[in-house]
Amino acid sequence: MLSWMAWTWPTALLFIGIFTAMATIITIEIKKPGTSERYGALGLTTTRGDRLFLSLLGTSYIFLAWLGIFGMPLWIPLALALMWGTFCFLKV
Repeated sequence: MLSWMAWTWPTALLFIGIFTAMATIITIEIKKPGTSERYGALGLTTTRGDRLFLSLLGTSYIFLAWLGIFGMPLWIPLALALMWGTFCFLKV
């Protein structure tokens, strides 16, 4: 049924992680609507969804740049991506 895509465990975990993050953001927004807007370090007024989008976008750029410049292994860009996500949710 899913033979149209080369599903591997890392691919499945990536999508599960993204959908879990989205479900978490939705749940928090339902419980506390409109309480997440803030003016951050980048000079933007952002919400939780904006910060999630920026962290996912930045993470993809970190991994693509690392693969283009250095190749494997991917443990260092994973650490950089986690730091970027933490920065996005705390300071942006």
